[in-house]
Parts: sequence; structure tokens; C-alpha cells
Amino acid sequence: MDIAIVKYNGETTGRKVSLASDVFGIEPNDHAVWLDVKSFLANQRQGTHKSKQRNEISGSSKKLKKQKGTGGARAGNIKNPQFKGGGRVFGPTPRDYSFKLNKKVKDLARKSALTYKAKDNMIAVVEDFNFEAAKTKQYVSLLKSLSFQDKKTLLVLPDATNKNIVLSGRNLQNSKIVTADQINTYDVMNAEQLIFVESSLTKIDNILNKQ
Repeated sequence: MDIAIVKYNGETTGRKVSLASDVFGIEPNDHAVWLDVKSFLANQRQGTHKSKQRNEISGSSKKLKKQKGTGGARAGNIKNPQFKGGGRVFGPTPRDYSFKLNKKVKDLARKSALTYKAKDNMIAVVEDFNFEAAKTKQYVSLLKSLSFQDKKTLLVLPDATNKNIVLSGRNLQNSKIVTADQINTYDVMNAEQLIFVESSLTKIDNILNKQ
């Protein structure tokens, strides 16, 4: 698939780039995409939730009433889960939600996600550019010149050498900027439009096809 390369101000360059078929043109694997997205979201969870159980509640351990003969249900101490302020039965405890996913599955998921975006014409390629200063209005101007100001975008840079681009766009709600080695399935599927800096395509190809 050939895509026209444009400048960051929206002007055409007259050049085209061919997307690698083994990255942007494979047979998508939906299960791999689901697994990778599930793994990504699980890794974001802190897992610090905690409720006090019966043995952790502060209170008297004295038996409230005799075992039999009261006409009511038997009861131990005031920390019984049936009483207000008592411990919680089988409450949440701190845990790690992350799980391991094989590298080949992750690579397949990312290739599948990129293939879906390529098929839906949601990929744009911008000629390499730099910002001399970190200004949000410059990044907003870039999105307007590409007609993506109303879309959820993901800009992929080749590396983090020019931090001004990252600083210019990180404060925008529907815009995210990552480097080629940071790209993940969730961000790709979550974006309505992918914007690749021209030199980032080669790096993505090398990363996903590295043996």
C-alpha cells in the first residue's frame, strides 16, 4: 500500500511511501489483539484495593450473648460481618493483575492493529519535522493543517530526540505522542487516526520483524 507523504503544514511533497506488507498487510488475528489489549489494561491497574477482614477490625472479642436460649441467631463478637462496622467477608486484598504475554503474540497483535488501520485508511505519513520551541498552538496548527483536529490521534515519532514535539502535544486531550519503540496495540486501536513521521516507519518495521 502506497501513502502520500505530506509536510507538517499540510502541503504535499509529491512523494509516496510503501507500507511494509508484513506489518501493515497481514491477516489480522483478533484473539491476539484482545489478549494484548487485556494485558495492557491489566498492567495499568494498581491493585492496591483493600478492605478489613474480621481479624483486622478493632473491637472487643467478648461473646455478645449466650449461645442458646435467646430465640435469635447465635453471635460471636462485635466484629461479626453481620453487624454494622464488622469485618467484610472475602473482601478485596492487594494483588497484581498483570500477566505474561509472549513476545510473538504481542508482535502479532500490533501488526494486526496496524493492518486494521491501514485497511480503514486511518494512516497518514508526515515528512520528518522538528519544533524549535515547545508550544501547544504549534501542535494544534499541525492537526488543523492535516484536518485531524476533531479526531483522536496518535503521532508516532522515530525517537525522543526532539522533546519539543512531545511537550507541545501532551496537554491535548485527544492527542497522544509515542516513539516507535513505545507503540502498543491499545493505543493503535484506540486512535481514530494514526500519524507516522516518515522515518518512524523503518524503525517499526525493524522492531516488529526482529528475530
